Amino acid sequence: MNNNESQSNKDAEKDLAANEDRQEKEERYAYDNDEQRDDSLKEENAAIEKELEAEAGGALPEDANEEIRAVSGEGRNEAPKSGANKAWIAVSAVLAVLLVVVLIKPPFGGTNEAVATVNGVEITKDKLYSKLVEAGGPQTLENVITEELINQEAKANNVTVTDADVDAEIELIKKNFGDDETFNSTLAQYGMTLESLRNDTKINLTIRKILEPKTEVTDEEIQQFYDENKETLGTPEQIQASHILVATKEEAEAILAELKQGGDFAAIAKEKSTDPGSKDNGGDLGFFGKGKMVPEFEEAAFALKVNELSGVVQSEHGFHIIKKTAEKAAVVPTLEEKKEEIRNQLVASEANGLSEAWLTEIRDKAKITNTLSPETTEEPAAGDDAAATDAAE
Repeated sequence: MNNNESQSNKDAEKDLAANEDRQEKEERYAYDNDEQRDDSLKEENAAIEKELEAEAGGALPEDANEEIRAVSGEGRNEAPKSGANKAWIAVSAVLAVLLVVVLIKPPFGGTNEAVATVNGVEITKDKLYSKLVEAGGPQTLENVITEELINQEAKANNVTVTDADVDAEIELIKKNFGDDETFNSTLAQYGMTLESLRNDTKINLTIRKILEPKTEVTDEEIQQFYDENKETLGTPEQIQASHILVATKEEAEAILAELKQGGDFAAIAKEKSTDPGSKDNGGDLGFFGKGKMVPEFEEAAFALKVNELSGVVQSEHGFHIIKKTAEKAAVVPTLEEKKEEIRNQLVASEANGLSEAWLTEIRDKAKITNTLSPETTEEPAAGDDAAATDAAE
């Protein structure tokens, strides 16, 4: 049985939104420098943006001020909204392509090694490297500069993000996608790897840890968040059901009659069901909540008593016979049970809100030399030279 895709992955969107925000902020620095490039590079950047918008199903988010596990929406106490995860992955995918530049060859020294031939004419690695630099080198370098600034600030503040921290965050993201297959296919869709996601996550966690001491979350804010989101913090009502899916109403009616005469549901499902995802398990679909199945199936399944058979139920997939096998009541946690989790969410959200101004501040203090875009070379503000020197040591 196929699940209703329109209801999936709210928590995953919340988890990925912070990484999207960091990528957007790094892109913003690069964008400031784009205005000084030639017209051809501007057109190329516009084409990339258009492609991203097409992938994301609309305009890319411009102000996704969210953090991993943080609240989203216009206010800090709103529940998460959909639409962030794939757009962020699309942005990251383009950055991953641009970073191929540094894998082709180092910035010094040349090579005439051929990477392709066209009718016997060689295309050298040098030529490929030059084209990659023209296409995205300056923008990619801006992102690398920003990452180095963040790492220097982490060192200065004795902030460390361990592999265990990253592992925990990645597992949370994977869990909230529902299953590994959905998670991996989303990464693959945008040409990303688990390793590139780990790198983005580590940078995002570093920013969060640096800025968390500057945040302040009150008990009143925690109470407000709990009151407004208690339903989503808990576990909704769930049922477990099995089904037999066939192509025609006549087949379904014949099977229903057989079941009413004492036929074994699991055995008949294995023999006659056309649902490849459940037939080998005797039709068992496991536990699911509302919004996970097509409406006709959901309505019929939730209306049953435990161990009761449905009549013939028609959906877009065919004709079902459903048997409800177990149920779990909704669980709403207490404030005390969720207080620390809510505090962490609000702290992360507040830290993320500070990050844009913080990134601007550390960039203004830094001495930056950029040979790909000399016009962006920056001297630190007066009085900041010593601080920049200390951070680099």
